[in-house]
Amino acid sequence: MKYKQCRAESINGTSLKGYITTTYDDLCKAFGAPTIFVGDKTNAEWFIEFEDGSVATVYDWKLDHVPLETYRWHIGGFDAFAVASVHNAVLESKVSNFIQERENALCY
Repeated sequence: MKYKQCRAESINGTSLKGYITTTYDDLCKAFGAPTIFVGDKTNAEWFIEFEDGSVATVYDWKLDHVPLETYRWHIGGFDAFAVASVHNAVLESKVSNFIQERENALCY
């Protein structure tokens, strides 16, 4: 699944559609650095556009810090596909990172 960070105009009108329980580190590995770092009611937020044109946001909500431990991150979008797309992208990233770490370990 291919995706890229997108601009704020692309996510206007999105709303909460679901959640993903994961870590900040896993989100950074999947999507790169947050699009917004310390926003109005968020500390870290990603604006993501998937290859099919759908968009999603992933964000914490009303915390006084960026949650580095396992956290129930909010997923915004226009429909439930946003939730599925975020879950799939994070899972693909975890599998890819696991395979890479395994290959690196075998080389030593």
